[in-house]
Amino acid sequence: MIKKILAYETTTNICSVAFQNTDGKVFEKRIQGRSVHSDNLFMFTQELMKEHDFKIEDLNAVLVSNGPGSYTGLRIAASAIKGIMFGKDVDLFACNTLASFAMATENSSEAVHSIIDARRNHVYHQEFKLNEELEIISEAKVIELSDLEEQIEPRDTLIGTGIDRISKKALENVQIFDDSFISAKSLIRLFHLKNQTDFCIKTHPEELNSNYISSSQVNNTKA
Repeated sequence: MIKKILAYETTTNICSVAFQNTDGKVFEKRIQGRSVHSDNLFMFTQELMKEHDFKIEDLNAVLVSNGPGSYTGLRIAASAIKGIMFGKDVDLFACNTLASFAMATENSSEAVHSIIDARRNHVYHQEFKLNEELEIISEAKVIELSDLEEQIEPRDTLIGTGIDRISKKALENVQIFDDSFISAKSLIRLFHLKNQTDFCIKTHPEELNSNYISSSQVNNTKA
């Protein structure tokens, strides 16, 4: 049975809401820009509900991109989830943001580097390999741009935000997926993996604790 799923991606300057119907088709509402989440998250949800004739209680699962990411976007998503799911008996899953980024790339035997701009000279980084399943190669952590550049090899894949801050030399012969590929649709792809429990953790709205990038995390990396 194909499930009805609603997914939220708000960890960067992109606000994306995606819905999968029982035919397995996925529909998305998406906008990119500064401070777009609070104005559009509920509106996109309501538009999808109206256009595809479903209620929250009809869903089999709600997915939320749970970081790492910006505090504002994650906080808005957590607040929205608590309001949308209040009193509803629907499963909620908090999903690894960087893993969902990797799902937007093409299958490759080479490394996939998912990154989020952490300001200063840092990015949040996690490395994967994507074949039929998604394999974790490294843990998510804040690293310096110079450290990332040393890790990137020819034929690797890079996806996320802050790519324009990486040296051109490090990006030679690298497949690039910029922030236009960031989407809640990738959360749904992640949820469909056989090893989904490695990336999507079942939780409750009142227990949703987002993994946001803090200034202390950046300050604690080497200068």
